[in-house]
Amino acid sequence: MEQPNNNYIIQLAGDNLEFKSKMIAILKKELPEEIENYHKQLLNNDLLEAAQCVHKLKHKISILGLEKSYYIAEQFEAHLNNKNTVLQSDFEAILKVMLQFVREL
Repeated sequence: MEQPNNNYIIQLAGDNLEFKSKMIAILKKELPEEIENYHKQLLNNDLLEAAQCVHKLKHKISILGLEKSYYIAEQFEAHLNNKNTVLQSDFEAILKVMLQFVREL
């Protein structure tokens, strides 16, 4: 499985350490919240809302440089919109890796 990185954040921030810190703080705050909301929608069996959560999480996936995972997330979002949970375990593995990485930033 590909590993997340902060290359995009570093590239975007350049020499601006304050901006880099803010981006990391936003990731640390928002990622767990968005994952929790995604899980809540699954528990409620609201797959269309879960698809919206996946759509939002794709931005975080992209920020963390996970190109292959982004493709999986796109497919999973489409499946959820068709009320199908195929690829859920793959997506869950991506979320786990992302969350661990962000906690260690």
